[in-house]
Amino acid sequence: MEAAAKHSGLARNRIHHGDFFDYAGDIADASVDLVVCDGPYGVTQNAWDRIASIQQFNLNLIKLFARMLKPGGALYLFGKPDCIDFIDYRRHLNLRARIVWYQPSRLAQGRLNYTNNHDIIAYFIKGAKPRRYNLDDIRVAQLVELEHRLRCEKVPSVTRGKYRKTKFNARGKNPGDVWGDIKQLTYKSGELASRDALNTIQKPERLIERLVRASSSPGDLVLDPFAGTGTCPVVCRRQRREFIAFELQAEFVAMANHRLDGVDREQRVLEFSHGA
Repeated sequence: MEAAAKHSGLARNRIHHGDFFDYAGDIADASVDLVVCDGPYGVTQNAWDRIASIQQFNLNLIKLFARMLKPGGALYLFGKPDCIDFIDYRRHLNLRARIVWYQPSRLAQGRLNYTNNHDIIAYFIKGAKPRRYNLDDIRVAQLVELEHRLRCEKVPSVTRGKYRKTKFNARGKNPGDVWGDIKQLTYKSGELASRDALNTIQKPERLIERLVRASSSPGDLVLDPFAGTGTCPVVCRRQRREFIAFELQAEFVAMANHRLDGVDREQRVLEFSHGA
């Protein structure tokens, strides 16, 4: 019996139709390498998003994930800027960064305040040191002029000081903690599984891929407690990660499985073409 699948119906590499909280007790301690949690934000009138206190909701999740994660395992928790404010998560997980997913194309609807045009992706790890951080898999293009970059590298702190490892890398740079290079899906996006999922449920595959590639390796186990239309499982299948996922809405489970079938077909075509 697999360590992370004690429940008789809790198999890996499938999307379980049900409530994550009903199955949480069946996921073994220290069995998960990475959690990608894109759940309720507590800001809309959708039934699935009606949360009395998003901070308390997220704290309860953090407690559960802390038990499930392996030492050094990572959690990426999506939300609005206040999604983890006023809660004591420090006893459970170590907050490494608040990644800002910047969306300048959002409509400027604020009349009495500045319009919110970003989401937060809170990056936690279990313990002091990440189990995985695959920087070379997530590098992005250098935006600084090469001449300026080379001039900066001649300063003593870079040439022979503590910043000597920050020199120009031809493969790209660390993406940092403000991400504006991955845009929201639109009605015209080919990967959009349902208009009902636009902006509130379905995230771009490129976004989830960055998280999965950064904090897991092939064969690792990824937990997705709120799978929606299946973006995280799709990414895991393409990146050769194991996954356990849950989704309450049957129509989304069907969409997600359809997307997974599409990935399987793609992979069979690739295998056939390589063998031909």
